[in-house]
Amino acid sequence: MTPPTTTKAAPEASVVAPARTRVLPARASWHAAVTLVVLVGTALLARRHWPVIEAGAARLAGADPGWLLLGATAAASTWACSALAQQGAVAEALPGGRLVAAQFAASAANHVLPAGLGAGAVNLRFLTRCGLSVPRSATSLAVKATAGAVARAALIAVLALAGPGLLRLPRVSPTVVTAALVATAALPLLLLSGPLRRAVRTVSADVRAVHRLPARAAALWGGSLAFPSLHALVVIAVTCSLGLPVPPERVALAYLAASSAAVLLPTPGGIGSLDAALALALTLAGVPGSAAASVVLGYRLLTVWLPLVPGLVVLGLLVRRKAL
Repeated sequence: MTPPTTTKAAPEASVVAPARTRVLPARASWHAAVTLVVLVGTALLARRHWPVIEAGAARLAGADPGWLLLGATAAASTWACSALAQQGAVAEALPGGRLVAAQFAASAANHVLPAGLGAGAVNLRFLTRCGLSVPRSATSLAVKATAGAVARAALIAVLALAGPGLLRLPRVSPTVVTAALVATAALPLLLLSGPLRRAVRTVSADVRAVHRLPARAAALWGGSLAFPSLHALVVIAVTCSLGLPVPPERVALAYLAASSAAVLLPTPGGIGSLDAALALALTLAGVPGSAAASVVLGYRLLTVWLPLVPGLVVLGLLVRRKAL
């Protein structure tokens, strides 16, 4: 009789699996810790400035409904622009209706998980369901994010150059300026490291592939430019609904600068980080404190709280129908 053979596959698998399970909870706990710190700090600031917030909410109750309707229309249009940019980030044709529904669901999920993880997970799942591999889906999301960052920076530059004096920066100490310059100088060295270099090379290859198709390139850049522009229009509409005599271009520049700064803090949907940055930017633009609080509350109402429950319902339906 031949002796029974033994394999070493099971012990090896049992060694590898716990290693992965240790990495994911550690990363999730880091995001949760940072999110908790930011939210606690926001709660303390809100408690300290509660009279201003209360006055802002009371002022928002008397806002012009026509302007608020315009802001709501602009907010709803951002999902179509996000879908357009996502289609432009891949060469394959994606189902249009499901793509828009996925962006609506992703915006709701983005306000539940920190640092855009919710939107990224929904879009990644959607793209893989459409037949793309996981690496190509992840790369297309990186292409879309890169185009969005470039488009936002371009809009800030155009507004700042078109209206000299619109961009009012707070006084910053020389130490902070020096640290920012050192970080900027060190960025190319970080990009030359192995994993980052490969990631940048992959994204660059996909960007070149997309730009070989004029329709895809137009969709990518058109959607990427329209998305922050419509969000800025929401803030402008809320400002006009309150009768604030602030130039629209100054309000738009304040929103673009605040939203760019809020990306650095990984809170769900920028809650807390974007609110504080936008209130500060509006104050620097000449909006009084209580009025700035009203604008932030109105912007959050139109872009987060009203579409949140419907977005979660659409997310559940997409999962139920196995579109995600």
